[in-house]
Formats: sequence, structure tokens, C-alpha cells
Amino acid sequence: MPPESPIALRIFPKCIDASCYNAIRLALRRIANPLRVDLPQHRGLSVILDDHVWFCVDGFHEDLPVLAWRDFEVRERSSLQEAVNCQLHLYHTHAGLIMGSALEALECTVVQHLDRVRTGTAFGE
Repeated sequence: MPPESPIALRIFPKCIDASCYNAIRLALRRIANPLRVDLPQHRGLSVILDDHVWFCVDGFHEDLPVLAWRDFEVRERSSLQEAVNCQLHLYHTHAGLIMGSALEALECTVVQHLDRVRTGTAFGE
């Protein structure tokens, strides 16, 4: 279950590439919803995904929120190739240092999970 939403230190507009957004939506439908994804490239960080918010949390500190992508603007989206605007909430003073690389790592890890589901080798089967 995603953590309760704390007060953000900063909020930025963000644009999520269509390939990233679509892969995560597909994973939520095919694997689990909510879905927890560990980010091996970022020691201790995981992202808890659901339909409305993607919380990046610090697993070493009782899932303390680090940042979150939320308020996805999909109602006006007319095709799957369109990027998705959202809000990026930063909850940690150093979250800005990993906001780009965490999203890249998330997309890469989710795509790997989807490939395992497609080939029948999901989660160590």
C-alpha cells in the first residue's frame, strides 16, 4: 500500500515519456496493482505504483517517501504516443539529485518485469 502523502518540500511540473507511462500502466494491469518495484541502481529505493501516484520510498527508513509522481493528466491524451504531464513532489532535501535517474531506473526495471511476464519467467519462475 502506498504511504500517506506527506507535505512536499517542492513541487515541479514534469512530463513523462509515453513509453515510460505506458509500460507502467501495463505492469499495473498485468502484474499487480498496487505494485512495488525495487530500483537496484539506487540502493534501498523502491517505487510503489498505483493508478494515481508513483511513490519513490526509502526502504532503509521504513518506506519514508523521497519523491512522487502524481496528478497525471491523461484525460486530454488523444493517443498512446503522447507524453503525460504530471506533478513531481519532492519530500527529501536531496530528492532532486535522483529524480531523473530514478524514473529511468523505474522504466527499465518495469520493462524487464513485463518481459519476464511475457516469457513466463516472472519473478524467478
